Amino acid sequence: QVQLRESGPGLVKPAQTLSLNCTVSGGSITTDYYYWSWIRRPPGKELEWIGYIGYRGNTHYSPSLKSRTSISRDTSKNQFTLQLSSVTPEDTAVYYCARGWTTADYWGQGTQVTVSS
Repeated sequence: QVQLRESGPGLVKPAQTLSLNCTVSGGSITTDYYYWSWIRRPPGKELEWIGYIGYRGNTHYSPSLKSRTSISRDTSKNQFTLQLSSVTPEDTAVYYCARGWTTADYWGQGTQVTVSS
């Protein structure tokens, strides 16, 4: 069974870069046709799909976050990483990694990230 686990700092200062890792077990991030996504849920708001990195290493970002987002991967660690730059308190959310884009069959448990000075 595929398992995903998010890791990273829970507190980030405004204007800094948020960086989270997602470690995948039970399946390879290079397996054909799978997309590995980052999603967030701000307090009191709907899920927001941030972007993905595909099995070939191709990336896609939500237009609203594209200018601040970078998703990369380390295939030797079976891990992919989210970087969100120039954060503000509006980026405070529970961040999830998942397999799939806009529909996901496996999710991490989520990690709270708070942007505050």
